[in-house]
Amino acid sequence: MQKTLDFINKKTNNFQPEIGIILGSGLGDFASEFESINIPYSEIPDFETSTVQGHKGQLVFAQICGKRVVIMQGRYHFYEGHSMQKITYPVKVMKKLGVKTLIITNAAGAVNKAFNPADLMVITDHINLMGTNPLVGSNDETLGPRFPDMSEIYKKNLIKIAEESAKELKIKLRKGVYAAGAGPSYETPAEVKMLRIIGADVTGMSTVPEAIVANYCSMDVLGISCISNYAAGITDLKLSHAEVIETTNVVKNKFKNLILKILERI
Repeated sequence: MQKTLDFINKKTNNFQPEIGIILGSGLGDFASEFESINIPYSEIPDFETSTVQGHKGQLVFAQICGKRVVIMQGRYHFYEGHSMQKITYPVKVMKKLGVKTLIITNAAGAVNKAFNPADLMVITDHINLMGTNPLVGSNDETLGPRFPDMSEIYKKNLIKIAEESAKELKIKLRKGVYAAGAGPSYETPAEVKMLRIIGADVTGMSTVPEAIVANYCSMDVLGISCISNYAAGITDLKLSHAEVIETTNVVKNKFKNLILKILERI
């Protein structure tokens, strides 16, 4: 960890971010519009590289809306073969750099039949169906407790800020529960039906590990999903990652404006 921090601090001249943002599939363009210091993951000690289309794979340090921000322009995933500890390592690094608030974004499939592709949803809670937990293993007391409380991972005050921001921008913002599976295959129609029964509104293959670790590290978490497709069984359409990227391209301006307004209000 110290090796990672020393490398980043040298590259950024000890830039101390207060807000972190993780950009999901197809949403990486947000980080390209600001004067910034960019560090490819491939250069950072103990970081992995992302192999998924729509994930550029670099840390971006910038001043945005008067806030010091570090952005993960793309993430790496459990389904790429990385351990839970590896995929959540950047969150721990953000904590050590000084980040207090983490905005986690993703592209997700609609389980709730009232939701539509190109909708944005603020996450109120999650269901972990990935089969493991990123906190398994020895505990680092400098980061957080052995048994962290999970009663309010996604902070109500941040959800309120997101709702007020969307209202000001006249953006329809859904609210709901995000269910995470391991991937990389999409869910079957029977699995989507199960998700609906147990209370999920959208489903994806990320976010939950990062949210668990951020909460464990006493960071305030806001989660936003870009609904990129209907989950299996809702329509007769076949699911594809190309559809995910296509939909996020359509929604990216709305997404960018919402994130900027939220940053102004935090």
